[in-house]
Amino acid sequence: MSESLDSGPPPQAPTTALRQRLAELRGPAAQPHPLDARALAALAANPGCKRRALLDGAGVDKAALASALGSPAAFGQSQFAFMRGNAFEAKVKADGGKELTRLFGVDTPAEVRVPDLSAAGPEGRAARTALALREATAATVWTLLDHPMLALEVAGSPAYLEPDAVVVHPDGTWTVVEIKSFPMIDASADAAKVGAAARQAAVYVLALERVASLTDGARVAHAVLLVCPKDFSNLPTASVVDVRKQLSVTRRQLARLTRIEDIAAALPEGTTFDVERPTDELMAAVESVSAAYAPECLAACELAFHCRDRSREAGAVEALGRGVRGELGGLTTIGDVLAAARGTAGDPDDPAVAALRRAAALRAEALEAAGCR
Repeated sequence: MSESLDSGPPPQAPTTALRQRLAELRGPAAQPHPLDARALAALAANPGCKRRALLDGAGVDKAALASALGSPAAFGQSQFAFMRGNAFEAKVKADGGKELTRLFGVDTPAEVRVPDLSAAGPEGRAARTALALREATAATVWTLLDHPMLALEVAGSPAYLEPDAVVVHPDGTWTVVEIKSFPMIDASADAAKVGAAARQAAVYVLALERVASLTDGARVAHAVLLVCPKDFSNLPTASVVDVRKQLSVTRRQLARLTRIEDIAAALPEGTTFDVERPTDELMAAVESVSAAYAPECLAACELAFHCRDRSREAGAVEALGRGVRGELGGLTTIGDVLAAARGTAGDPDDPAVAALRRAAALRAEALEAAGCR
């Protein structure tokens, strides 16, 4: 395939030694588990977790691994939510994207091109998408790409990503569109859901930049259009979301993923995450890679329940949340926190220790006043 039809510079394949090492980590019969935008966004949300970076970079099926460890996690939308999301997206894109283009200020749908992006396989679709983007930029007309296919190099291998839509402006600007079924009430939506959508959209922006780098006059917008139902209706409304911060974090995390050979090199010889291995061997393999557990992982990682159990067993304060961990400074275990609060350990000049002792004193006073002690 010629480079002019590709979605960017050809991904550099991993070295033979690295490919062999990653295959050993997955197991001899396991195929690489593909990465998608949700997984890449989750990686960017927890950049300190070497465990997830290695497992995702090696293509390990974390759901199967969690089940083999006895800590399965159920992920995915309910059937009702899935159908509601599909119905809302269909409404937004109906009649040649009339509602969607209206949100961009285009009142005449006939002025908007909607190219056919069908092709054989993800590689073919990615090449067809890249060609459509270049043609739209050269034509200087409004163009709507419905479910384009983008390619992004991850740890030396291509990951294929499919945003809801990309709109090409007449001035050559490319804007990612994220369509979500959660409501936007009084022009505001749930902050956690918007944050997750922004991280996912940042992955698409990063992939688009590869195509734009080979397209004269193209520029990828670092603000995406988030489309949601308005208030309690099914009418689409939109908000512009700046994803520059999420884009920066995603770049750093993906750059770190390209160095997974460094993480793999530190593992004990013979380490494998092959789910056919005995449970105790799998447990030892997983624990040989450090994790950065936080309660937010429960919504984003298949191994979260396993990591939560290990974190609780160790009494790690991370199990209480990143915010709490940040406030406690050098106190790394719940035992340390309780000892500091009781006054049996900890530096009294430490602000965290002083705050804990003050809180313990206030609690004791309140209990005494209530006759509970």
